[in-house]
Amino acid sequence: QVQLAESGGGLVQAGGSLILSCAASGRTFGMNGMGWYRQTPGKEREFVASISLSGGSTSYSDSVKGRFIISGDNAKNTVYLQMNSLKPGDTAVYFCAAGSARVSVKVGHALWGQGTKVPVSS
Repeated sequence: QVQLAESGGGLVQAGGSLILSCAASGRTFGMNGMGWYRQTPGKEREFVASISLSGGSTSYSDSVKGRFIISGDNAKNTVYLQMNSLKPGDTAVYFCAAGSARVSVKVGHALWGQGTKVPVSS
């Protein structure tokens, strides 16, 4: 089994920045894609970004493109999400995701972390 441990969530003011981290442990063999989703009450989980740990290619949702940056450390099986120019609309629980490839994560075929809350105040 793969375990995902997220960190870095917390209250931030609009316009501010925050970095989320997620470290994978356990049976990570074959895991090459990691990423982030977010969810607000009453809504479905929404794709945010994903990355190929080996090649570094990335995918972003239109809502965060240009503001968020995803990066990864293949040796540490860790993914980061640098969130800049945060808006109140970015308020959500952010979930780490891990799968066999970047595109797998993008379509939701992934294992999930427990989530970390990111409230953005106006």
